[in-house]
Amino acid sequence: MPHVLVAGKLHPSGHALLDAAPGLSVHYIDEISEESYAPHIHEADALLIRTQPMTAPTVAKAGRLRIVSRHGVGYDAVDVQALNARGIALAVCGDVNSTSVAEHACMMILAATKRALRGDASVRKGPWGWRNSLQSQDLRGRNLLILGYGRIGRHTAEMMSGFGMTIRAFDPYLLTQGWPDGAVAPAPTLTGALGWADVISVSAPKAERPLIGAAEFADMKDGVIIVNTARGGVVDEAALIAALSTGKVAAAGLDVFEDEPPTADNPLMAFDQVILSPHIAGVTEGAAERMAIGSARNIITFFHNEIDPALVVNRNEIGYVAEA
Repeated sequence: MPHVLVAGKLHPSGHALLDAAPGLSVHYIDEISEESYAPHIHEADALLIRTQPMTAPTVAKAGRLRIVSRHGVGYDAVDVQALNARGIALAVCGDVNSTSVAEHACMMILAATKRALRGDASVRKGPWGWRNSLQSQDLRGRNLLILGYGRIGRHTAEMMSGFGMTIRAFDPYLLTQGWPDGAVAPAPTLTGALGWADVISVSAPKAERPLIGAAEFADMKDGVIIVNTARGGVVDEAALIAALSTGKVAAAGLDVFEDEPPTADNPLMAFDQVILSPHIAGVTEGAAERMAIGSARNIITFFHNEIDPALVVNRNEIGYVAEA
């Protein structure tokens, strides 16, 4: 009987799916940390994991492990090479929260542009006359640049098009593989696109170096608005803080940080034109249920040799083929 270790609190719908699956035993650990589940990993044939890391030393202890199922679509906290070396499959949920993240990006664009925090404070604390400073801005007729034009970027573009913005996207991978149909034009270079944009929404994956650093901020318009719902480190925080301090960046929305949670003395906390949220863009009630069901179903179907191979992200590296 395969034994499943669930590391991190799971939505009741996913819990129910695993509990009802014949031929599985399940151990639930609500705490989200590697330290909480690592002592039990040697007993697991399958691991359902949330956002916590899975490092090579933990993989080395997992003598029975056959599949890791991520509660979501990203897996940057998992040592994939260590899994590959052991022939352990890594599965993700597919498209379960892209619209949720896009909605959050749109909310942050609106809140930053309209200076929502300052407006709220002017009512609660005063002065009411803040309204006459005309800091709130329109979106209609302005330029929106989306960095990363995958599912989240495309949903963001679709939603923001209703505000009458001119929208372009920068995605070098899609420039070579084929640009999707639609009204959003590709930006051929990052430098030119940054200088064109009034608002920038970041949906690009994390790489070895920040996509947006000091040099990229220098290429932007004065008073630009930037929103990051991708990953901490895609935008260099020190460079962003400097750009906010000079007014190069007029306002921002951040759902992700280089260190999570950020410390209380992080300089970003001092800016009342910066909207902050706790890496919650993809963690709505609906998305949480879809991720729980998807990650649980991947484990169940894996042991029945029915998992969608497209959801096994390292299938080529481990030579995964569903058994007949």
